[in-house]
Amino acid sequence: MRYDGAMSGVRFVFAGALNAFLAVLMGAFGAHLLDQRFMIEKHYLDVWKTGVQYHLFHALALLYLGSVAEKLGAKLSEWIGALFAMGMALFCGSLYLLAITSLQKAGALKWLGMVTPAGGVCFLGAWALLAWAGTKKNVT
Repeated sequence: MRYDGAMSGVRFVFAGALNAFLAVLMGAFGAHLLDQRFMIEKHYLDVWKTGVQYHLFHALALLYLGSVAEKLGAKLSEWIGALFAMGMALFCGSLYLLAITSLQKAGALKWLGMVTPAGGVCFLGAWALLAWAGTKKNVT
């Protein structure tokens, strides 16, 4: 079997749907358990919600990437997809960790403050590559 953009597209649709599922699950967890059962501070609940929002937005971006991957080609779509995935892991994951541990105030997880922007840079890189590809390829 040849590995090409079409195969990448299937993988991105799967990854996008799986991450959308996880984002909805994390949103429900935040709304029903963090807020009501664990009574975390509003600030940390807002941090959690930001993680959920970015997680869902970028899950949808992976779904879109799956629909245009064949036009972009395997190599370019793989780079974009990898950057989206790393962004979700680093940006959203660090926000989830910050919110659930609520230890940032004590300084125990200061390193998370450096991880979140790295995830944001991954998101920016993915969007920039996708924008560039849109000017070079016939992506609709």
